[in-house]
Amino acid sequence: MKKGLIALSPLAVFILVYLVTSIVAGDFYIVPITVAFMIASMYAVLIGRGIPLSERIDIYSRGAGTGKMMLMIWIFILAGAFANSAKQMGAIDATVNLALAILPAQMLLAGLFLAACFISLSVGTSVGTIVALVPIAAGIANQTGTSVPLMTAVIVGGSLFGDNLSFISDTTIVATSTQGCRLSDKFRVNSFIVIPAAIVILIVYLFMGSSVSQPQSEISVAYLKVVPYLVVLATALMGMNVMAVLTVGIVLTGAIGIYSGAFGLFGWFHAMGDGITGMGELIIITMMAGGLLEIIRHNGGIDFIINVMTSKVSNKRGAELSIAALVSLVDLCTANNTVAILTVGGIAKHVGDKYGVDNRKAASILDTFSCVVQGFIPYGAQILMAAGLASVSPVSILPYLYYPLAVGIAALLSILFRYPRRYS
Repeated sequence: MKKGLIALSPLAVFILVYLVTSIVAGDFYIVPITVAFMIASMYAVLIGRGIPLSERIDIYSRGAGTGKMMLMIWIFILAGAFANSAKQMGAIDATVNLALAILPAQMLLAGLFLAACFISLSVGTSVGTIVALVPIAAGIANQTGTSVPLMTAVIVGGSLFGDNLSFISDTTIVATSTQGCRLSDKFRVNSFIVIPAAIVILIVYLFMGSSVSQPQSEISVAYLKVVPYLVVLATALMGMNVMAVLTVGIVLTGAIGIYSGAFGLFGWFHAMGDGITGMGELIIITMMAGGLLEIIRHNGGIDFIINVMTSKVSNKRGAELSIAALVSLVDLCTANNTVAILTVGGIAKHVGDKYGVDNRKAASILDTFSCVVQGFIPYGAQILMAAGLASVSPVSILPYLYYPLAVGIAALLSILFRYPRRYS
């Protein structure tokens, strides 16, 4: 018990330094999240007694530089280059004006949420959806005087809809493969849980949208400058790799920007460079989070959580609750919902089979709860990416994440009240 708690203590240090200090001070900007991760990382390296210091540092470095971490960093770099060159070229303003011209003000929140749901369901990735839509949402917020964190949260929520439901989402594939069920069966179970929650949130956004005001000035649309975003959305929907999508977007912004006179060749280079530099904090946070969480895993923190959460299971409802709690806690510790499902998938199958949990329901629980938690952690890729693109604090987005909250409640109720009946 003591060893397991010590293994998890770096996460507690991070929460104390960042969240508790910020709440006490009443200002979530007072403690830079990079500093909180640095302090927690130093503590994690120091507590590893019995292991040489050089080996502890090596464990931390391996976690910071895994293949998944480096892929995420490459996406951050390309996203920064695309977002800033698109901004300097005028693509964001043009796309925002097009959205304002097409959608009535009261439909903006609901329209953005639907767009994010559709795109994420089609491409199976929340990060790709966030990259494509958050700059547009932030621009609309500035034009209409709406809260930027609110608009950003609308996109994050919609992006998690597809991450959870899509047939090509890696979380769906991992959840169904570890539980031994078909993609279509897991989709049916998930649909009963998350679609009602999505409809409720859509209605909420329709009511909230009634207070959004249309800009008073006349709206003019530079249609050529909208092309990069339309191409990015189209290629993403076609299933192209997110890095290839961003590369195409970067080339288009450069070509159209130079053609339209928005910047010259070297101006384009500077725009990309500034965008990449602007992602520096996200890259540092990503690497430190990876290192910190690898030390927690190496010291037995993940195994401790699994053992504690499965020790008192006695019936089917308890088994489903333990699976939900397991994947949620592991996601908190790994900041990656796919890794969380992979980590607990085997034990979830064992617990589910022992207490008669339907494999399709177990897969749905794994996927849904991992996506819910992923939508709330300020050091997860989705929140970090969205906050960076919208130029707001990751924590400032959290109070507006209505969709993940609604799905979390719906998923918990589905366990407590044995719903849907056919799979419970």
